[in-house]
Amino acid sequence: MSFLAKNYNRKKISFLRGKGSYLYTSNGKKYLDFVQGIAVNCLGHAHPRLVKTIKNQSKKLWHVSNAFQIPEGEKLAKKLCQKTFANYVMFQNSGAEATEAAIKVARRYFYSIGKPNKNRILCVKNSFHGRTIAAIFASGSKKMTEGFGPKIPGFDHFVFGDHKSLKKKITKNTAAIMVETIAGEGGIKEIPDWCLKELRKLCNKKKILLILDEVQCGISRSGDFFAFESSKIKPDIVPIAKGIGGGFPIGAVLMNKKVAVGMTPGTHGSTFGGNPLAMAVANTVMDIVSSKKFLKNVKNQSKFFNSKLNQIKDNHPNIIKEIRGKGLLIGMQLYKDQAKFINKLMDKKLLTIRANDNVVRILPPLNVKKSEIIQALKIIEKVCKELN
Repeated sequence: MSFLAKNYNRKKISFLRGKGSYLYTSNGKKYLDFVQGIAVNCLGHAHPRLVKTIKNQSKKLWHVSNAFQIPEGEKLAKKLCQKTFANYVMFQNSGAEATEAAIKVARRYFYSIGKPNKNRILCVKNSFHGRTIAAIFASGSKKMTEGFGPKIPGFDHFVFGDHKSLKKKITKNTAAIMVETIAGEGGIKEIPDWCLKELRKLCNKKKILLILDEVQCGISRSGDFFAFESSKIKPDIVPIAKGIGGGFPIGAVLMNKKVAVGMTPGTHGSTFGGNPLAMAVANTVMDIVSSKKFLKNVKNQSKFFNSKLNQIKDNHPNIIKEIRGKGLLIGMQLYKDQAKFINKLMDKKLLTIRANDNVVRILPPLNVKKSEIIQALKIIEKVCKELN
């Protein structure tokens, strides 16, 4: 009997250890892990530099209150700001906390400039921004919000790709548009660069803020440090998490100088956010994944992986409908039940995870080897043949 609450439908498998792209069960079975904690372990399992960093920092200092200066956090914030559009950073512990904080930053900005009624956030219907109370109502998903009423006010919704609906939903009370640059849970749906440019123009015209949720698609997952970078735009606020900790729980909100004016002492806090141990790990992750050489390799591996997946799709047009994604955030949309496909992959020792729209999500570590990609491709091909 398990004493854990039943809010997860867990697979009947557990792992004793991990190394790089692989996980190992207690009885020695080896699995190719292309879930990686849902895009969290960006450098795979037990990366030697991360292990060394945690070991060294754990001997010095784990936690100290944000009532005091934390040099490791100052160092990381500087790196993030120098690499991106941002002028300021607030550290959190997770993606849900980061998106909650992003909402607070947007609303507080308008409050601070004397426009407290501009407090509504416009989001994509059935999007995903986390599972806290505000975040689930930001999603506009009936399934996610069922049983968690009363409804949290302050959110409006438009259908993904429906630009007319988006424009009509902007009112005098709209503070910001918040969208995922690439919808992960939603089925690996990418907002094209031209659309991101139009969103930026629209926000400028309406004098509202643009929040780009890069919790899953950020931190080099797309082949750029942020997925929106290829569009050459600058958002106002960006929540991040997952990959920045390389497996250690870290979240953050990046913001420009304009909107940061509202975040004065006492407006937001986090007991554990920005703790020395988390910051030390993230500094090491940042040093690795933000280099030009690393990003180039992500793009090269992605190009190879996507090319071969599309060949498999062409070979099995009745099984695979579409290959989606950017960088190493890959979605394989199927015609038939994704659960059966995912289970068959797992039977052959390849781990993947579902997403909406009948999509199999493929999330290898960003330092995945070409030989490991080839191994995954062979397994996917075998499953397609079995289901033909």
